[in-house]
Amino acid sequence: MEVVIQPDAGAIATLVADEIERLLAARPDAVLGLATGSSPLAIYDELVRRHEAGRISFARARAFMLDEYVGLPDAHPERYRNVIDREIAGRVDFAPGAVQGPDGNAEDLVGACAAYEQAIADAGGVDLQILGIGTDGHIAFNEPGSSLGSRTRIKTLTSQTRLDNARFFDDDVDAVPVHCVTQGLATIMSARHLVLVATGSAKAEAVHHLVEGSVSAMWPATIMQHHPRATVLVDPAAASRLQLGDYYREVFAAKPAWQGI
Repeated sequence: MEVVIQPDAGAIATLVADEIERLLAARPDAVLGLATGSSPLAIYDELVRRHEAGRISFARARAFMLDEYVGLPDAHPERYRNVIDREIAGRVDFAPGAVQGPDGNAEDLVGACAAYEQAIADAGGVDLQILGIGTDGHIAFNEPGSSLGSRTRIKTLTSQTRLDNARFFDDDVDAVPVHCVTQGLATIMSARHLVLVATGSAKAEAVHHLVEGSVSAMWPATIMQHHPRATVLVDPAAASRLQLGDYYREVFAAKPAWQGI
């Protein structure tokens, strides 16, 4: 696992956008994994800037979303399909239908989960997966206690996750759905490169467990320690609980520029 400590969200976004630009230059038909929440927003803004400047195209790329709420109306602004369209997919040149997400309103949710898992496999898997992390260590909506071998499935959100996400629902926790459809931890681990972004002191404890703790279902993101190519990008506040913070800074400072992240 590579840990990269950067001054702020803008610097993190630049590094991640650099990596995505390199990937699409080498493989224009690459498959990206897109996350929602606050963490990736600066990345999406940077990608849009580069697209508008003619530096990057998504015309041949495909993308898969991590998760979706169950039961939100199709037109609801916080339905993740609409969030992804608003923040990135609708701002660049993805082809129609190139961005897919799990169907949280399917009549057969179990069947929809299996179909989504198959769609990712049929696309050849995800080349680069963007991730955030919850204050309780969840990635996607794999809450504490999730199976480390889990695949796309229905999950019940914890009270902490619903409280954290209430800010997107006018601070009304009762408006946050109780259930979701999410890629499983094993699904996420099948991506070829995991790129997790975290900023702010509220994420410091989760980042500490992710990077330096034991692998445990109680902190689901810790499964990333077993991934052959996982990059964790954090600002100083999110890195504040890391015992080896100075070492991570030294390692990245000594890294050849051509390696990227």
